[in-house]
Amino acid sequence: MIVPFKKTKVRETFTCFASCPNLLTYLRHCCFMLVQSAQLIRLIVSHRLRPLCTCSGRYTSRWKLRSAAAAVINRGLRSMEPLKAAQTSETPSTSLPLKCTESPTKDASPAPTDTASDKEGTAPAGLLPGETVVKEGKAAILFPSANEVFYNPVQEFNRDLTCAVITEFARDLLAQRGVKVLVPGETERVVVSLSQETNEADVQMEEKNGTVEPSVTAAVGEKCERGLRVLEGLAASGLRSVRFALEVPGLQSVTANDFSTKAAALIARNAQYNGVSHLLQASCRDASMLMYEKRGKNERYDVIDLDPYGSPASFLDAAVQAVGEGGLLCITCTDMAVMAGNSGETCYSKYGSISIKSRYCHEMALRIILHSLDQRAAVYQRYIQPLLSVSVDFYIRVFVRVFTGQATVKNSASKQALIYNCVGCGSFQLQRMGRRTSNGKHMKYSAATGPPVGPECEHCGQRHQLGGPIWAEPIHDLAFVQRVLSAVSGNPARLGTSKRIEGVLSMVTEELEDVPLYYTVDSLSSTIHCNTPPLLQFRSALLHAGYRVSLSHACKNAIKTDAPPAAIWDLMRCWEKANPVKREKLSQTSPAFRILSTEPSFEACFTVREDANPQSRKRHLTRFQENPQAFWGPKARAKAGGGISTDLQDKRKKFQNKRKNQTTDSAQLKSFPCKRFKQGTCTHGETCCYSHSPEQTSEEKTN
Repeated sequence: MIVPFKKTKVRETFTCFASCPNLLTYLRHCCFMLVQSAQLIRLIVSHRLRPLCTCSGRYTSRWKLRSAAAAVINRGLRSMEPLKAAQTSETPSTSLPLKCTESPTKDASPAPTDTASDKEGTAPAGLLPGETVVKEGKAAILFPSANEVFYNPVQEFNRDLTCAVITEFARDLLAQRGVKVLVPGETERVVVSLSQETNEADVQMEEKNGTVEPSVTAAVGEKCERGLRVLEGLAASGLRSVRFALEVPGLQSVTANDFSTKAAALIARNAQYNGVSHLLQASCRDASMLMYEKRGKNERYDVIDLDPYGSPASFLDAAVQAVGEGGLLCITCTDMAVMAGNSGETCYSKYGSISIKSRYCHEMALRIILHSLDQRAAVYQRYIQPLLSVSVDFYIRVFVRVFTGQATVKNSASKQALIYNCVGCGSFQLQRMGRRTSNGKHMKYSAATGPPVGPECEHCGQRHQLGGPIWAEPIHDLAFVQRVLSAVSGNPARLGTSKRIEGVLSMVTEELEDVPLYYTVDSLSSTIHCNTPPLLQFRSALLHAGYRVSLSHACKNAIKTDAPPAAIWDLMRCWEKANPVKREKLSQTSPAFRILSTEPSFEACFTVREDANPQSRKRHLTRFQENPQAFWGPKARAKAGGGISTDLQDKRKKFQNKRKNQTTDSAQLKSFPCKRFKQGTCTHGETCCYSHSPEQTSEEKTN
């Protein structure tokens, strides 16, 4: 039998042993620990350590302990440092995941979404010193003041578009599993079908016969046992994953992974702060290793989202294996300098394709990443089906489904193409890598024949550049894009950038899906040094000539058409006759002189047609958004050790000029050697402001 200590008896015992200080100190520690342990045990028994858990409010795991020692233990349980130690410990953890199974008690009340401190402007409860709250969509994310975890507000459009695409993807996939998706704000159900075997006739028959609605429903914020398993491999703060849990219905689990321990700690705190701990699990792993471990058929993810700072090339091989059959891959590339032609050799080492610096570089970047995905998937007898591919701001974003099929993989070679681009006039031709012909029920595969161009360009006489291979098939599934567009336009209050999404997707649905790449009207005019024709007149001329034409979401002045380069230059020759240039000033070796020396083969009509103006342009949709602020673009990379990174503005100012000390006096320029004099091309003689002294030239060579 244990007799509880009383404070009076403890003090009497201390006075008896006052003559022995060492023994007195020892007894003080023992008695203090016994008293605190007895109080803590009584509190644990009385409160039974029940966590507060509700399905509608925020999930919290505070233990209702009323003593000072219990408060210290509570703060230790809520910190993330023990999580790291638990992962590396050899002893198995006995902590159980928090599940939404208990009903709220009288003492347990759900945390409100908008606290009084938020309305008054003070710091919300739970914030650490130096933290701020960033709100986007339905999520409220905690961020440290130092640049320890990467966050870019520019990509709100990216995250909104991803939520819309995954919602429509979940609607179709879960309908096949007998689950109906409930989207907040939708008045009626949007019918979605991604199956390749269904057609309009089948849909009409189902509407006549009457389809049975699924008995199971999946709402936003609820865990669905038949739902999607989502992985965000490079989560940073976890904002995207938190938005998935709060805005996308029909989810079974969301894994937010990041290699940084500080980022993983912040993800766990943000999940708890937004009340989605039952759906979102924080992970601190290498993204590639995590996906390689989930290659089993029963362990694959339904959706994998990769949004790295830079190139995703190192994660693509693992991603095409870890996504399930018919699963969705969401890939972002921000290394546009490499993919747009500035470093073709680097692009080849990362994506297996040579990029070309040209007017169509942004669409070419989309086709390069699709080529890389299909090539890596084909290694494992898998192939891709692009749903949506967009080039916006400073990055590109692709949404593809991945399937398995050995027979379909054989078509991969015929889906890729090389590009022959003229360096003089910008004309281009595509050369397929393979050839397939239908032979009854069988398909015959053979090598492609080429090249489609001669040693010199037939229009301007200049040489060709060779680029690619690139994806030459359609980069969008127009039926799927139309369904996403209908859902966004029908529920605009759901997403913050719904107007821009509606404008971009409207342009995507108007693009010619079987015409790769595009021309720009200003580059065509610049080649022959003439005035630029109005966009509607040039489109009308192509329509009058019997060709198809459309705009492109990737470039404002783009013209996608099935007209050959010869027909396009005939149109420009006809336009030049109405708006002549001074041909006597043209060099005989210039592309403009060679092109204008040939007479057009037909007479172009530039009368504006009604169908030349697309609906997205007539409705004045937000197609190409202006930069809302200065230096709109990618932010500085988060530093591994924390702290504020060097501002990009400081770097631009530092490397803006080659000479640190600018020379303002023209007399001082005589101390610098003349570069044209060394090359023998300076025509100024003694009047040249630079030095023509051979001594300075020889000294510069020796130095």
